[in-house]
Amino acid sequence: MTNDWEIKKIGQVCLVIAGQSPEGKYYNTKSDGLPFYQGKKDFTDKYIGKPTKWTTKVTKEAVAGDILMSVRAPVGPVNFSTQKICIGRGLAVIRTSELIDKNFLFYFFIKHENDLVGNEGAVFNSINKSQIENIKVPNPSIPDQKRIVKILDKAFAAIDKAKANAEKNLQNSRELFDSYLNKIFANPCEDWKEKTFKEVCAKITDGTHQTPKYFDDGVVFLSSKNVTSGKINWDNIKYIDEKQHLEMHKRVAPRLNDILLAKNGTTGVAAMVDRDVVFDIYVSLAHIRVLDEVTPNYMLFFINSPVAKKQFNKRLKGSGVPNLHLEEIRKVAIPFPTSIKEQNIIVERLDTFSSKIKNLETICQQKLTNLEELKKSILQKAFDGQL
Repeated sequence: MTNDWEIKKIGQVCLVIAGQSPEGKYYNTKSDGLPFYQGKKDFTDKYIGKPTKWTTKVTKEAVAGDILMSVRAPVGPVNFSTQKICIGRGLAVIRTSELIDKNFLFYFFIKHENDLVGNEGAVFNSINKSQIENIKVPNPSIPDQKRIVKILDKAFAAIDKAKANAEKNLQNSRELFDSYLNKIFANPCEDWKEKTFKEVCAKITDGTHQTPKYFDDGVVFLSSKNVTSGKINWDNIKYIDEKQHLEMHKRVAPRLNDILLAKNGTTGVAAMVDRDVVFDIYVSLAHIRVLDEVTPNYMLFFINSPVAKKQFNKRLKGSGVPNLHLEEIRKVAIPFPTSIKEQNIIVERLDTFSSKIKNLETICQQKLTNLEELKKSILQKAFDGQL
């Protein structure tokens, strides 16, 4: 930060208004009264999203152009208000004066979103009006502020365009692989068979229906959260004790090359057991072990294909969080060549294509990471007075 920049507290250059929630009886979804926002849920990149709730009793107000700050976990994210609204306890209004440019202050908060700390150096779980007012902000001349904002706007627009292109390429690569899977499984050859999962599997069951007690160490315990990416996440696992493990072993435990299928959450996503370790599973996972007629790798590619997902989606049960029941999974039909050799050839082709797609995804993800780092670097230079 340049030495000639004056430092002021937010309370010296802005009006800070803490949110206050009206009683729930005044809320509605019929557009009666003012739009009501409780917290960060409706934030976008810059402007708060369309309202989903209104209130006929107004407590604290924000107007168009006000900065809205999330003041309860998470603390720090900001958006602009686009109209007159009522704000609840999860938000605060920061209304700029003629002493500071609102866009300059917005970029300041973007830069310091993860830096809000308390007196003891701990990150806030919540922040109050007084704490916001005491945040120190650089206060160069208004012409300087507007000049910096103009540079940041131009740089961020270019970065956002590059990010959109990278995200589109990432989406295209995934769609390309899905298209390849669909080409194989939606157009089986005439000499292929089609059977239900029940007919080609030795086992289709699920994990314990009891919520276990977790420990810092012990036997690995997996749920659908561990397979949402199509691969088992062994880094974010929970543990149960030996007693619970023995109780659960009344069921046949999953083993190497068995398949775990998410029954709820991201339903229809499966992963193969790729480690020879002892573990147990929760009811949110289906445990699938194939017979000799279909190879595990072929089954896995099919389960993660659009053809299978279409069948899974038709069989979802329940309201709220739909899930796959075991009896519905057993009815899903899989087309396959009768020759294991031919199945292995298909798997080999899919492995090769999958590897190429993953390389493209890695490049796209790295580009997105680099662009985020570039944003941080530009913001750092902006508030160090180097722009």
